[in-house]
Amino acid sequence: MDQVDPREAQMLQMYLNEYGQQMEILSQQLNLIEQQRLESLGAVETLQALEQSDDGEVLLPIGGGAVVRVKVLDPGHVMVNIGADVVVERTSSDAVEYLQDRITELDALGKKVAGSIEQVRGQVNEISRRLEAVYRQRGQPPRPAQGGQ
Repeated sequence: MDQVDPREAQMLQMYLNEYGQQMEILSQQLNLIEQQRLESLGAVETLQALEQSDDGEVLLPIGGGAVVRVKVLDPGHVMVNIGADVVVERTSSDAVEYLQDRITELDALGKKVAGSIEQVRGQVNEISRRLEAVYRQRGQPPRPAQGGQ
């Protein structure tokens, strides 16, 4: 390869930037999935603790690190958001089962998104190597990679 097309380096840099943006979006999605998973785990723990509670009293976070002690009037029933802002009443055991199923789904989705991140990372690495080779061939120092590495 004697001649290096300057458009190739420009195109590779563009791809590198786009893949960097994709990695950022996927990372944000993974963080949201993990946040939902942790919230669901916390809800399961709280419902199980409430079932074992003799007096039905729990600590309710109200924000800013403050909590109040409250007595749950009907610990056997829970309102559960099942999506699209639809809330249904379920027994505590049904709510725990629903939340555990949600956790399983979130785990699977998280693994899928993490796999996508690894695929994009592999593409970024390949493009970075190719871009370095192009710059070496042109006798120029490589530009720093932008976005997501």
